Amino acid sequence: MIDQQAVQSFRRLATLTVIAVYFLILVGGIVRASGAGMGCPDWPTCFGQWIPPTEESQLPPDYHERYAIGYENTQFNPVKTWTEYLNRLTGVTIGFLIFLTAWRSRIYRSDDKVIFYLSWAVFFLVGFQGWLGSTVVASNLKPVIITLHMLLALFIVALLIYILARSQKAHWGYLDISGLPAKFNKVLVAAMAMTLLQVVMGTQVREAVDLIANEHAYIDRQYWRDDFPIIFYVHRSFSSVILFTNAWLFWKIFQGVGRTTLIFKVGILLMGLIVTAIIAGISLDRLGVPPVAQPIHLLMATLIFGTQFFLAIYLHYSRNASRIM
Repeated sequence: MIDQQAVQSFRRLATLTVIAVYFLILVGGIVRASGAGMGCPDWPTCFGQWIPPTEESQLPPDYHERYAIGYENTQFNPVKTWTEYLNRLTGVTIGFLIFLTAWRSRIYRSDDKVIFYLSWAVFFLVGFQGWLGSTVVASNLKPVIITLHMLLALFIVALLIYILARSQKAHWGYLDISGLPAKFNKVLVAAMAMTLLQVVMGTQVREAVDLIANEHAYIDRQYWRDDFPIIFYVHRSFSSVILFTNAWLFWKIFQGVGRTTLIFKVGILLMGLIVTAIIAGISLDRLGVPPVAQPIHLLMATLIFGTQFFLAIYLHYSRNASRIM
């Protein structure tokens, strides 16, 4: 029998880790929006130092040649450098949290080995994600690597959510979902696939905007929209498909499930996230790509996927609660 105090401690730590990973995604979005992605041109050090410089005088005279990838024609910017460095520190902190989560998953070695093995799998995946992050820097923000970096982050979040949900499945009572249509789960899976596709298109748009921003020296944002690629308009139009698909899911929840249930509250959260993401997207389109909207838009997209994934897991375990108890 697992000690319930240890179980509660594991759940709190796993919850904190999920929140921390989403915070890292937000920080990463801030790095991209501020153009600080190459603030540190090397990895794991920053300009060859463990503590980044704060003034150009602290750099070698030939730093333009030494760090040609990223700084050949660019002056040192301490704000961008420290923004990227703090992003890295956040990533290291999360690495420790995930290690602690994996270490504390030992309590499930006998009762639920899936939680134990997946917790350690996440730890090693985060290590791979760190290496991929160094590749992003080494490739001078190569688009394909950035997309893979984003998708792996979503996969890690999904695994953490699954681990957290599985650890408390026995505490979820049976949920009567007879009021939901038979195709509800299929539409939910389709909605998750749409979200992933939208994220991939969003990274392509983000990469195009980075190039446009660089051409405009990160000023005159009101003119950036004139150079947006066709993928931007596909991405923008596809958001309506995502909105109506998830609205259908929520409407069916509204009709078929009680208002006090967790699934109903998750449905409200899902719609709130989607509306917020769309508002942030509209501001990017119509208000000259304001920097504050970019990380918010990215964070909402990842939260939407995580919420959809949690909803799918919750439905699965609630439906089978009678066999779990």
